[in-house]
Amino acid sequence: MNPDKSLQSVIDPAQRRRLANAIRFLAIDAVEAANSGHPGAPMGMADIAEVLWRGHLHHNPANPQWPNRDRFVLSNGHASMLLYALLHLSGYALPLEEVRRFRQLHSMTPGHPEYGCAPGVETTTGPLGQGLANAVGMALAERLLAREFNRPGHDVIDHYTYVFAGDGCLMEGISHEVCSLAGTLGLNKLIVYYDDNGISIDGHVEHWFGEDTAKRFVAYGWNVIGPVDGHDALALERASVEARTSERPSLIVCTTSIGWGSPHKAGGHEVHGAPLGQAEAEATRRALDWPYAPFEIPQDIYQAWDARPRGAALEQAWNRRLQAYAQAYPELAEQLRRRLRGELPADWQAVVQRLYAAARGVGGATATRKASQLALETLVPALPELFGGSADLTGSNLTAVKDSNAWATGQQDRPVNYLSYGVREFGMAAMMNGLALHGGVMPYGGTFLVFSDYSRNALRMSALMKQRVVHVFSHDSIGLGEDGPTHQAVEQAPSLRLIPGLDVWRPADMLETAVAWKHALERRDGPSALLLSRQNLPQQQHPQGDEARIERGAYVLADAPGGEPALVLIATGSEVDIALQASRLLAAQGVAARVVSMPCSALFDRQDAAWRAQVLPAGVPRVAVEAAQPDLWHKYVGLSGAVVGMASFGESAPAPQLYRHFGITAEHVAEVATHLLAHGTAAD
Repeated sequence: MNPDKSLQSVIDPAQRRRLANAIRFLAIDAVEAANSGHPGAPMGMADIAEVLWRGHLHHNPANPQWPNRDRFVLSNGHASMLLYALLHLSGYALPLEEVRRFRQLHSMTPGHPEYGCAPGVETTTGPLGQGLANAVGMALAERLLAREFNRPGHDVIDHYTYVFAGDGCLMEGISHEVCSLAGTLGLNKLIVYYDDNGISIDGHVEHWFGEDTAKRFVAYGWNVIGPVDGHDALALERASVEARTSERPSLIVCTTSIGWGSPHKAGGHEVHGAPLGQAEAEATRRALDWPYAPFEIPQDIYQAWDARPRGAALEQAWNRRLQAYAQAYPELAEQLRRRLRGELPADWQAVVQRLYAAARGVGGATATRKASQLALETLVPALPELFGGSADLTGSNLTAVKDSNAWATGQQDRPVNYLSYGVREFGMAAMMNGLALHGGVMPYGGTFLVFSDYSRNALRMSALMKQRVVHVFSHDSIGLGEDGPTHQAVEQAPSLRLIPGLDVWRPADMLETAVAWKHALERRDGPSALLLSRQNLPQQQHPQGDEARIERGAYVLADAPGGEPALVLIATGSEVDIALQASRLLAAQGVAARVVSMPCSALFDRQDAAWRAQVLPAGVPRVAVEAAQPDLWHKYVGLSGAVVGMASFGESAPAPQLYRHFGITAEHVAEVATHLLAHGTAAD
């Protein structure tokens, strides 16, 4: 049996059902008060939740950030009232008043769980399947840290990741990506409770989800348990104990009735995403013998749910283990503590200086994907928390370096810091969110920029959760050449810039790439995307101290004589040198042009007004140059300014031919600029 027995094992079945019903009625009452929400899943999964949270989950409501806690992820995030009820009942700082304010403005209980809104919410869920993917990342982080830091007799990293998932999560393609990989990696401390209720919003799922899910997970290499009755606490208890002893990730198939307890709506799709209604809520109270007013919970139920005493004891025991570990391995213990705090090492500024010195030491033309790899050659050995990877494009993204130690092929006596995710762009991005949320790991991962579309919603979620994740997107434009329009990113750069909180970097050379990496790793309030060229780009002339100007997002790379330009040329990445060439052509015509490199527009927008005006002086005509969809650049050039970009998809041909074909050349930029100065507006 489970060595960590709780009161659950001795409480009679009727009392356990009352404890589960407390979840049900908090969900019913909150959804009724909001007049919106999803009561069906919380009602159907309440018995599963009671077994897990009271008998197996290691957590301390008084310290939601205890590093060795078990992680719980509600992947079917529409069932958010299940999580809020659990947090409230077990003693987290989520008062009843906030439960009453479910789905209201600025409440701690938004419609779907949001990381940072309520203590104990491990990740933002709602887009189905992504919570499950985050959990795979969390389980991977636990395995990585345990392998790196645990020593015989000192298991300081030792916890489970639990997931509640529904039919919708397992229909999503991302579930295939990450569960297949979890089975391959053998993440045995990952346990998923599958709420097999057969219902989604449109009705009974057998009409569109008829596969044998259990066999699918067996094929992934998972330990599949059940089906078990999801309303039988003893059966659920046995399944949970079995899952904790497995050498593989476990799927517990729980057969449930959505809206369990509702006399007239249980088992149907009507209870999925709408309030029961007052009459049915009262009928459910009578059916389940719950003689309490809305939001009223008896004191004995609060006492039975209170996880604070047990949680404090669990954390205290771990603290004693950590203290013994620190005495035996003081350097390892200090590194572990630092990494769990998310802090960079004490010698970080020295690392940055080495990074910049290496960047300045490269003299010849270099692709920025190669510049990124050269930066990582300095960063990876200096930051053991860096965990890299690629979606089957390592040799193209150049995300691996000499100090990378791959999961599958690396040396067994060294910490693993690199993973080949396979062709799983979406899964990789969502797993990186989970790695970052877990703590102790700083993830980066690569694919082609055009495939950011596959992973876009995970990028959005990482920005929403303000997680430090670095997305390395190489082959960023028509510059990749012969692979053609299917692989040539045209609209991706501007569309990524529209995601709030995502810093999009498109560096022009080695030094800008090094600054992008430095800023991304120092940033604590959101993700970064590095858009990198396949083709070689020349190194620009940077005076000493230029790093600080680059880190302001946009800066004057080359100025007109006397600093009084008649025109400003703005460019990013591979088009910066085109703008410089155009400025020289204009100078030959007597036109003084300033060239502004804008590697990160979001960072430039966060600068003070004085810096923005210094770089882009008011009243001076502007031309923007980027091999991408042009519309976003009118934010900087104005409606009367000009943009040299691409309003179409690319073609298959060598890169130099494509730049000429699409008019992204110094000659055309100079021609557009001349027309703008002569006519006061862009050419038709």
